[in-house]
Amino acid sequence: MMRLFHAVAMIAAVLVPLSAASQTQRQPARAAQSLGPSFGVLPASGGIVREVRVEGAQRIEPGTVLSYMVIQAGDRFEAENMDRSIKTLYATGLFQDVMLRREGDTLIVTVRENPIVNRVAFEGNRNLGDDVLRGEVQTRPRAVFTRTLALEDRQRLLDVYARRGRYAAAVEPKIIELDQNRVDVVFEIVEGPSTLIRRVGFVGNQAFSESELKDVIASRESAWWRFLSTADQYDPERLAFDRELLRRFYLRNGYADAEIRTALAELSPDRTSFFVTFTIEEGKRYRVGKVEIDSRVRNLDAESLRSAVTLESGDWYAGDEIEVSVNALETAVQNAGYAFVEIRPRFQRNREELTVDVTFEVVEGPRVYVERIDIVGNVRTKDKVIRREVRIAEGDAYSAARIRRSRQRIQDLNYFGKVDVQTAEGSAPDRAVVTVEVEEKPTGELTIGGGYGTDVGFLGTVGLRERNLAGTGLEARGEVTIGQLRSQVDLSLTDPYFLDRNLVAGIDLFYITRDNQDISGFNEERAGIVLRVGYAINEHLRQNWAYSLIRRDITNIDQFASIYIKDQEGVSTNSMVSQILTYDRRDSRIDPTDGYQIRLSTDVSGLGGDIGFFRPRLDGVYYQPLAFLTGSRQWTLSFRGSIGYLFQYGEKERIIDNYFLGGENLRGFKIGGVGPRDLSTNDALGGRFIWTQSTEVRFPMPFLSEDLGVFGRAFVDVGDLTDPGFTGPNVVDTGGPRVGAGVGVTWRSPFGVVNVDISQAVVKEDFDQTETIRFGFGTRF
Repeated sequence: MMRLFHAVAMIAAVLVPLSAASQTQRQPARAAQSLGPSFGVLPASGGIVREVRVEGAQRIEPGTVLSYMVIQAGDRFEAENMDRSIKTLYATGLFQDVMLRREGDTLIVTVRENPIVNRVAFEGNRNLGDDVLRGEVQTRPRAVFTRTLALEDRQRLLDVYARRGRYAAAVEPKIIELDQNRVDVVFEIVEGPSTLIRRVGFVGNQAFSESELKDVIASRESAWWRFLSTADQYDPERLAFDRELLRRFYLRNGYADAEIRTALAELSPDRTSFFVTFTIEEGKRYRVGKVEIDSRVRNLDAESLRSAVTLESGDWYAGDEIEVSVNALETAVQNAGYAFVEIRPRFQRNREELTVDVTFEVVEGPRVYVERIDIVGNVRTKDKVIRREVRIAEGDAYSAARIRRSRQRIQDLNYFGKVDVQTAEGSAPDRAVVTVEVEEKPTGELTIGGGYGTDVGFLGTVGLRERNLAGTGLEARGEVTIGQLRSQVDLSLTDPYFLDRNLVAGIDLFYITRDNQDISGFNEERAGIVLRVGYAINEHLRQNWAYSLIRRDITNIDQFASIYIKDQEGVSTNSMVSQILTYDRRDSRIDPTDGYQIRLSTDVSGLGGDIGFFRPRLDGVYYQPLAFLTGSRQWTLSFRGSIGYLFQYGEKERIIDNYFLGGENLRGFKIGGVGPRDLSTNDALGGRFIWTQSTEVRFPMPFLSEDLGVFGRAFVDVGDLTDPGFTGPNVVDTGGPRVGAGVGVTWRSPFGVVNVDISQAVVKEDFDQTETIRFGFGTRF
């Protein structure tokens, strides 16, 4: 009976799915269940072991096998020790099968070694490459193969596909037996379709609609236009992030009791999609009650800090404003000379009156100084490039606010994929060591692009840029653009910390050709050099200076061009000093929706060369979100205005120095379509005085998701251009405002930004040149 049981166990060990790759493919779950060791039947107890003999060992020395065993020669035949010996041998991971048998006083140990992996291969993987999968599995060539490791690798691969949104994936490990006890391990993979989010729902929301809440979270419902996005793929980590986004959204809008109770994802029966449901308990909306500052720092007047608090009584309670006020208070106290303070906000909730009283408690914090700042992880970027962004120095009082600001400034360099700032205790309890750990990323860019615009026609661009040249923080750029109406070559070098000071300095070399035949009947070539320097006066105010030396050449003048244009033919040299003073309070420099910007620019020419003029200009823009009217954060109203004048004092006035109106700065009219003109040739002459104003509303497109990057615009442009600087019998200069109005669509497509404007010249003169459609498209890759 014992022999029969042993025979059955041996047969079961042979007939596992991994025994040969030629077997019929089984379901992964069944294959996993069949992968396991077989155990021999223990010999009978009693008597003394006179000899232990090892059989079946090939690569492993018999002495090594014996060293793993509990029972040795001279010991008694005891079932417990023999059982422990078998388990110990299996635990080494070296053996596929172990059997003990007794022949008289001899204990025979028969082992079958686990094979050696010859190679690891993957079949059926299309979306994930072999390199990605190979980095996930633990099975390696020339290592010992075990069934347990194969099953663990199978689960690892399933986890990888799950993280990529493919929950229907199936993985089955197979082996191909080779000579010399070697095997090829093949993971047969059926990737299955991406497991997308079919629907996102909300339960318990009363104050905000489902569409508003869907805009808050990062997860998106599947749609055909999201083929380049992963936002519609189910990701447990993203779902947890969505939960936090919803919580912050409710706190930001005054719902202090709001709670996101659950975020459930239910997998459909066919394992191809998820149904995501958020259960929300909104609670009541609160306003800010009393706002007080409790200073417990000696000689620090609480009222002197009042201006730093952004919260006001009667406002809707906003959780974000608490953090803003805490940071502002901490900065104000430190600026007052108190380095060791902590700001602790306390809240008193009145559920009957639906108010939250906020008290900012200013207390003395521990006296800790920065002992040392260590920079680690930078291989090519020099230490000083990172250190100059750190807002705290060795020996300074420790400040968490400055540490956070330092981390943000280093991250904004865009040299590093990861920036982590850690603080540890130094040589004494009142000393701190700050460690800045960075992970460098590529900073070079090769761009090839193209596009089409109403102003420049078709064009192609090739550019090379290095944002961290040789690890010094210098930015070098070269670009060549070839177009129908404009071609350009640019070379530039910029030092963001010139002379190790808060100065941005640079040099530009350029060559430009323009085809102005349709505007004024001539071509223009410009070649020059620009030396520039800029500095930040404070967080919002900045000034830039530049010196330009430019050679201009007016060529290829049409034989029927205006006599005033023909008089411009030839070469001129412009030696010019320029400055731009900018005050910026916008919420974003890339996609602003709130705030304003004012810019004053002046050009003074005549310091050498043969051109002389003074050209001041004032520009401003104001953004106002319309959520309080429309209920949507995507509606934005903007006002733009500009005014400038050109004072000529050179020997000869140049038309190319004049302002031109139309096109981008006055839609509904062609470039140079408005202003002084020679009626005999219809050539635009430009003007010395210009003003423009534009009112625009940006809004989401109906029935289209914000994820598409499509939004509409409605606009009204007003402007005027006058005073060409000379008069003549055919020169017309009526002055007076022109008005253009229309609608447009902007699409931030995966291939570049596409702009289409349809406009109408509402107020115009008979000689003005108009256009109805403006189109622009460009991309880089």
